Amino acid sequence: MSAVRPLTTLRTIAAIAALPLLLTACGYGSDSTDDGAQSKVAPSGKKLSVDQVKIGYFPNLTHATALVGVKEGLFQKELGGTTVKPSTFNAGPSEIEALNAGSIDIGWIGPSPAINGYTKSDGKSLRIIGGSASGGVKLVVDPKKIKSLDDVKGKKIATPQLGNTQDVAFLNWIAEKGWKVDAQSGKGDVSVVRTDNKVTPDAFKSGSIDGAWVPEPTASKLVAEGGKVLLDESTLWPGKKFVITNIIVSQKFLKEHPDVVEAVLRGSVRTNAWINANPDKAKASANAALKDLSGKALPADVIDPAWKSVTFLDDPLASTLGTEARHAVTAGLLEKPHLKGIYDLTLLDKVLKAEGEKEVDDAGLGAE
Repeated sequence: MSAVRPLTTLRTIAAIAALPLLLTACGYGSDSTDDGAQSKVAPSGKKLSVDQVKIGYFPNLTHATALVGVKEGLFQKELGGTTVKPSTFNAGPSEIEALNAGSIDIGWIGPSPAINGYTKSDGKSLRIIGGSASGGVKLVVDPKKIKSLDDVKGKKIATPQLGNTQDVAFLNWIAEKGWKVDAQSGKGDVSVVRTDNKVTPDAFKSGSIDGAWVPEPTASKLVAEGGKVLLDESTLWPGKKFVITNIIVSQKFLKEHPDVVEAVLRGSVRTNAWINANPDKAKASANAALKDLSGKALPADVIDPAWKSVTFLDDPLASTLGTEARHAVTAGLLEKPHLKGIYDLTLLDKVLKAEGEKEVDDAGLGAE
């Protein structure tokens, strides 16, 4: 890792100030909606310490733990008489805002907005309490224009948004290739074009971009349009694992309602176990949930390869979060953050132990 240079220019300071609006796991926008999803299990039995728990997530395959857990009633089953109230978000910043405002209590979210939310609040807003997914990010290119990794130089490659998780990863990959790109403008040896994932397939089809470093299912949508996977980001990480989705909680809610947080975590762990034991049923459940939310299911040629590239797990892969933060610093998109205390894995470890699973590591970034 190259040395971190102090951020001193007014231009960079302005960019840092803008990061709360930019850091997002998927770059789909900024609106939120009530999910309205119907669980197969109705609230029943004894309530926990609160009448309802409000959870948030994205209508995205990398958030399938939440999609499936709600759809199949696996969260509700663990919560008994306490009702699950789901909401969906189109970007990390809006979910962080909702968490800070108390509109949600627990959320599924990518690493960049989690880091940003924690640091902007001086470590007071949230904790990461568990993992959910790894992988599901690819560099897909037009094979007529780009035949090798070296051919990426001089081309126009899309990322979802300035400073988002995939943007940071691509900028870091560019730097490791020895190429130069201005992080803010995206101009340099590669043209980094920040493009909303909703329009990236059309931009690719029209030829206005030559490829994209994007999460699923956008990557598989590009392949369906004739693109070729040139690089799977997982191959760049030890053990081919890196965090793409975490579970966060409001520190206030964690302190006041640990029984509810534990129940949601138990539901998440059991949902991941069900997903991994029943991949085809889980894929169908996730797609049905997406159809409920968007009105349209993903076609087989998109969801089948997309689903295979995402790994669902309970480990938050804490060491990779620290690495992703350092990549953002090196790119000049983030001042060196103080991440000590961002994790509290106490309840997750309790649940895992009860399920006969191994405890997970916070990479030294646990609460003091």
